[in-house]
Amino acid sequence: MRQRLVPFAAIVAALTVIAAPVFGQWLRYPTAGVPRTRDGKVNLAAPAPRKDGKPDFSGIWLTGNPLPCEKSTGSDFLECGAELPASREVFDIGSSLPEGLPFQPWALELVQKRTRDQSKDDPHARCMPDTFVRAYGLPHMQKFIQVPGLLVMLDEMNANYRQVFTDGRPLPVDPTPAWNGYSSGTWQGDTLVIRSAGFRNDLWLDIGGSFITDAAKTTEQIRRPDFGHLEIELTVDDPKAYTKPWTVKLKQAIQIDTDLVDEICLENEKSSQHLVGNQK
Repeated sequence: MRQRLVPFAAIVAALTVIAAPVFGQWLRYPTAGVPRTRDGKVNLAAPAPRKDGKPDFSGIWLTGNPLPCEKSTGSDFLECGAELPASREVFDIGSSLPEGLPFQPWALELVQKRTRDQSKDDPHARCMPDTFVRAYGLPHMQKFIQVPGLLVMLDEMNANYRQVFTDGRPLPVDPTPAWNGYSSGTWQGDTLVIRSAGFRNDLWLDIGGSFITDAAKTTEQIRRPDFGHLEIELTVDDPKAYTKPWTVKLKQAIQIDTDLVDEICLENEKSSQHLVGNQK
C-alpha cells in the first residue's frame, strides 16, 4: 500500500523540536588519524580504518543522505532551516519504496489517523526516546565506539544509547521490552550483520507515525566502504503491523573535528503544549 504524504504542519512542528542549535566545547578539537589529500582536505574516499581485522565503525556520524537544500521550492524551513540535516526517511521511512510500506489494514488506518491529527502524538516531539531505526535519519549526531565484543552507539539526543554485542551471544528469550530492543551482531566478511528483537510496542519510525510493534525483528547489514561513509541495509519483519518484510537503505557520513554535546529535550520542554494548542 502506498505511503501517505506527511502534512506540512506536522513536519514544521516536529522540526521545531529536532532542529536544536549546536553549541558547546570540543566542537573544533581536531580528530586524530584523519586521512587527508595533498591539499589538506579530508579524504573521505580513503580506506576505512580497521581493528582486529575488521572495519572499525568508531566515529561521529550523521545522516549521509540529507534532504537537498532547494530554496527555489519555497520550502526553506523544511530543507534549509535546520542546523543539521535530516534524511527523507525522517518524514517517511518508506519513501524509497515504490509502493510504500506494506501495512496491515489496521496499521494503515492508524497511520492515516496520525497523519490527519498532524502527528501531535509524535513521541519524539514529547521528548521520548527514539529507536535506532529513526535515529539514523534524525539531525542529531551519534558516536559509535567499537571494542572487542561490543559496538556502542551513543545518541546526542537525550543521551540515549544502544549496545550491539558481537561476542557471539544469542538474543534473549522473553526479554523486558526496550526502546532499542536487544541486538546481537556477527561479521560476514567486512559486513556487520545485526539482528534485533525485544522492542517496546508502537515505536514510531518517522514523523508520519509509521511504527513497529513488539513482534518486530530487524536485521541491519552495515558496511564501511571507505573512511567517510557507512552503508546500512535495514530489513524490518513485523507480521503484526505489515503484510511482509520490507527493506530500506540508509547512509551515515563521518563528522570531523567535533563531538557530542548535551541536548536534553526535557529541559524546559514546551513543544508538546504548543502542538496541542495548534490543533484547536
